[in-house]
Amino acid sequence: MQSIISTMMLSPNQTMVTEFVLQGFSEHPSLRLLLIGCFLTLYTMALIGNTVIIALVTSSNGLHSPMYFFLCNLATMDIVCTSSVLPKALLGLVSEENTISFKGCMAQLFFLAWATSSELLLLTVMAYDRYVAICHPLHYSSRMIPHLCGALALGVWSICALNASINTGLMTRLSFCGPKVITHFFCEIPPLLLLSCSPTYVNSIMTLMADAFYGGINFFFTLLSYGYIIASILRMRSAEGKKKAFSTCSSHLIVVCVYYTSVFCAYISPASSYSPERSKVTSVLYSVLSPTLNPLIYTLRNKDVKLALGRLLPSFSH
Repeated sequence: MQSIISTMMLSPNQTMVTEFVLQGFSEHPSLRLLLIGCFLTLYTMALIGNTVIIALVTSSNGLHSPMYFFLCNLATMDIVCTSSVLPKALLGLVSEENTISFKGCMAQLFFLAWATSSELLLLTVMAYDRYVAICHPLHYSSRMIPHLCGALALGVWSICALNASINTGLMTRLSFCGPKVITHFFCEIPPLLLLSCSPTYVNSIMTLMADAFYGGINFFFTLLSYGYIIASILRMRSAEGKKKAFSTCSSHLIVVCVYYTSVFCAYISPASSYSPERSKVTSVLYSVLSPTLNPLIYTLRNKDVKLALGRLLPSFSH
């Protein structure tokens, strides 16, 4: 009787659940070793690749330009994204119990929301940078000055940290009375809302607003930038000029397509149609595969980065 009374007296910002159980991939025990190998390999590649990108940009004078400055920011957020997800996912695969504390879950939710939203905004800023470089080449150096680039990067980090703080703060105000099994391999908003035993109307509204901003308005400006870029390239008379202009933005365009496709599949859908299996697959794409592929895409398709990498490797061997 006393426990029932204490349960009824819980305030909105308290929770009966002190920890959650991450379902992970426990429904596929036969794939455990394969998943451990794949995740460990991808995580190692993501850490090494993005760290190399950061090292190249910061140490090579030839890469001290706005495009590579934003690429360095993207690589940093890729490290935050994978590091907020994969260590816990790997731990869950090798251990019998995959639990996470309530505070740990909220911390994971914050850093993942911060990283993913920052990447979306950074991709838009990078698209604008390519737009100015290709459509207004004579004014590029006067427009994309270091102060503006720094302000844009700071704005991205600040806006997305505020968004992550709001959504995480709203999540902490919900009551979770059980069950406590999250049908995912990390803490994410949709499966957490399904576990709440208090109204989630405000959370759903804020999530929809964030989706509309990052997945709608953001995506529109990215498409608009590339619309102008493609139109400008098609107007060029020289075939060599077209090839050179396209090569400067092709890597970024590939990254945009891969990232937005996975994010749209994961988030742009009604909560009622939430599918745990589909969510896990799409989440692997944007939180694991995309951060791993980004350094490879930018390195393999960029002569400046390959030259800087060639100069960096001999210095390490020496």
